[in-house]
Amino acid sequence: MPLFSDDPSSCVSPSPPSRFKKMDWKVRGDTNRSLPVISFFLGAALTAAFVFLGATMDVNWRISEMAVWGNGGGRDEVNAELSQLLKNASMEDGTVIVTSINQAYAAPGSLLDLFLESFQIGEGTAALLDHLLIVAVDPGALATCRSVHRHCYLLRPADGGAAAAADDLGAEKFFMTPEYLDMMWARNRFQQTILELGFNFLFTDIDIMWFRNPMRHIGITSDIAIASDFFNGDPDSLHNLPNGGFLYVRSRNTTVEFYRRWREARRRFPAGTNEQYVLARTQATLTGQVGVRMQFLDTANCGGFCQLSGDLRRVSTMHANCCTGLANKVHDLRSVLRDWRNYTAAPREVRRRGGFGWTKPGRCIH
Repeated sequence: MPLFSDDPSSCVSPSPPSRFKKMDWKVRGDTNRSLPVISFFLGAALTAAFVFLGATMDVNWRISEMAVWGNGGGRDEVNAELSQLLKNASMEDGTVIVTSINQAYAAPGSLLDLFLESFQIGEGTAALLDHLLIVAVDPGALATCRSVHRHCYLLRPADGGAAAAADDLGAEKFFMTPEYLDMMWARNRFQQTILELGFNFLFTDIDIMWFRNPMRHIGITSDIAIASDFFNGDPDSLHNLPNGGFLYVRSRNTTVEFYRRWREARRRFPAGTNEQYVLARTQATLTGQVGVRMQFLDTANCGGFCQLSGDLRRVSTMHANCCTGLANKVHDLRSVLRDWRNYTAAPREVRRRGGFGWTKPGRCIH
């Protein structure tokens, strides 16, 4: 599938076919003087336009772009490596489950261990690990990934300066800090790349526990399916607030264009705005302009700490949202896993009667 480019120069049309060279063009006046002058002013105008465009771009946005596309090689080499990994991990319909980690999340006993454990103890979820691509943002996280999982990919910074700035990518990123925002927008661009390469993806934050296959809740007519911290009861309502930590997107020209406009909309918001807020403010406009169907997932099935799914007979995933701090997330998710184990250990007839719930209060869960 042909790649899309953010480089304005990529929009320049190719040279006209040679057959046009046979056409006779008549120019009135002194062509030796007028054509060079016209060319000079056209060139100056184009140069000024590109300088202005570059100057008005958000600096953090440009740095994030560099980080995503740099892999110590050209874009084609990066895409070839990524495309092969996606192919290896993809389902029959070309869907890949994707998550991302840094060294803090990959440390022993941290979120990666809990995340993988949830697949192992879930109902019919262990086989889904064959279709999981873990994206590491630092070499330490990559090493850990390769020791526990088959499909791992390293997102490298573009150059020495960016690499030096990226040395701290392995540390915990606190919500809405500049480093956190750069990481979120870089993730957004990476997701667009997966679509451009022809693969569907289901992105899941590393702090989401998988207990049943959530894809059964995604409508076959949905181009995009996304979680919501607080579900209003209508899966088609664009008044639901999106949570990009759990997001399914089909690879289509329309969804690639949706992503391109989503990222472009960032420039209309103040510096320090995250991708989720931009989506919430533009999703109604973008879906109408591009023509995609956006589905919001019921928190009874794909829930989180913000709006707990109280019925363990229905829950597919549990997200440690509305919770800040790595230690707090790990603490409460360990309780969630313990509660799930207790539920699945009970006799079937007891589980059918219900009455099982999550341990409360925790550090975040209430």
